[in-house]
Amino acid sequence: MPQNQIVEIAFTSDITYDDPYNDVDLEALVTTPGGEQLRVPAFWAGGNVWKVRIAGDPPGNYAYTTAANVDTDDGLHGQTGSFTVAPYDGDNALLRHGRLRLADDRRHFEQNDGTPFFWTGDSWLMGLTKRLDWPDGFKELADDRVAKGFNVIQIVAGPLPDMGVGDPRGRNEAGFPFTENFERVNPSYYDHADLKFAYLVEAGLMPCIIGMWGYYLKMIGVEAVKRYWRYLVARYGAYPVVWCTCGEGIMPYYLSESPEEDAALQKRGWTEVIVYVRSIDPYGNLISIHPTLKGREQVEDPSVMDFEMLQAGHRDIGSVVRSIEQITEAVGAEPVMPVIEAEVNFEGILGRSWQNVQRLNFYHAVMRGTAGHNYGANGIWQMSTTEEPYGRSPHGRSWGEMPWQEAAQLPGSRQVGLGGQFIRRFPWWAMEPRPDWIRCEPDWTWDWPADVVIYGPVCAGIPRQLRIVYMPMFWTPGVIVAIEPDVSYTAYWFDPCTGKDIDIGPVEVSDAGEWTPPLPGECHDWLLVLTSTETTL
Repeated sequence: MPQNQIVEIAFTSDITYDDPYNDVDLEALVTTPGGEQLRVPAFWAGGNVWKVRIAGDPPGNYAYTTAANVDTDDGLHGQTGSFTVAPYDGDNALLRHGRLRLADDRRHFEQNDGTPFFWTGDSWLMGLTKRLDWPDGFKELADDRVAKGFNVIQIVAGPLPDMGVGDPRGRNEAGFPFTENFERVNPSYYDHADLKFAYLVEAGLMPCIIGMWGYYLKMIGVEAVKRYWRYLVARYGAYPVVWCTCGEGIMPYYLSESPEEDAALQKRGWTEVIVYVRSIDPYGNLISIHPTLKGREQVEDPSVMDFEMLQAGHRDIGSVVRSIEQITEAVGAEPVMPVIEAEVNFEGILGRSWQNVQRLNFYHAVMRGTAGHNYGANGIWQMSTTEEPYGRSPHGRSWGEMPWQEAAQLPGSRQVGLGGQFIRRFPWWAMEPRPDWIRCEPDWTWDWPADVVIYGPVCAGIPRQLRIVYMPMFWTPGVIVAIEPDVSYTAYWFDPCTGKDIDIGPVEVSDAGEWTPPLPGECHDWLLVLTSTETTL
């Protein structure tokens, strides 16, 4: 088996259990080529069958011995075996470079071999339901996102947002993820989910697996949620994934009669769940939580998370203001960790937040120090179809009913994808915000907070090597200042709408160390790039 790919081993119990999901704990003690021992949990696959999934990294010979809490079950307990892992020589970046980890500066992501990873994500919250048909619809959407430059898909593995228990919109081809009253998982549901997760990885899209929506914790109970997360870790932890323990962790159910109490219970409970998931995942997959607003507010101790997710909401331009404020706070907070705007202004939601807002979201985020960005489109997160529009949420309102096929072609997704490709041209992990590198008065102003200027320039770069200026809207481009006198730069404009470059040529610096760039032409947002003539970027 090639490196970082799945070795799946099945075991059949000698005993028939009344409640196999809850009564049986099985794990494989795996010895790696270096002598390290991993405790890999197994999952109940239905009937009398359990499976363990192992990802081999590094290459070499592996051996395993199983251990079950029922040591009289010879079909599960004391099974031994071995397998060999060969180096991976394919083109899939997830398999070639390995799963995510934190970079040394703890502000960025990298893969196991040290390759920097810039997160460009999309939100498919209901992507495991039959609303996104398999295989045609799912593969069509995945291939579209790969072509546009995305590399992460946020997707909910269990009970879904914006619906109540037993809502038929939460079904896949095999029913619901849990049996009635959340007594145990439905393995057949996850058999179908397996196909979709495997295809995402095959396509080069890293699943960011959201366990369930946050308000289900009260309905299910902390211990049962931990049991469920053991199942997810066992079933999907060997894949190159990122864990998001829940969505909107401290938001109570829409119709809750005790919202403050529920929020407090969820905050304590999800903190406990995160700690538990970390303790049982042999691969150390990164963990976060999808927030109501700020990730740090969802848990009792922010240090339990590896990175912080934010949600600015869906207030059109107003959410860009909130996003800027949240990002500024999160990037400067302790403990230091990567920051991802995980949900802001789904394109087309409530008939607004179109492509211009998507570009504002993206570039304001990444130029201010985030480790990437997550896009979303209304119609996709709910997987609306022409035949079956999503309809109303429990609160009685509809977010819009654009079919996912139409939403997939909204221009914002292409432009966010272009943004990710643009940023990856450069050593983005070494860039730092540099507002002192440009002097410009915003041409467009609103009554925002005094420290938030949406339409003012945002500058970042690497001293003596690179300067990038995002200019959201302007009639005059401003003045580039504090240019090093002994560094020669050349410049070009990047069009975030089309992805085209417009060459400017050598930067002619004044005696004061300043330069006024020429106008790029059309009055929309632009990026100005200055690169040192002595630096290869």
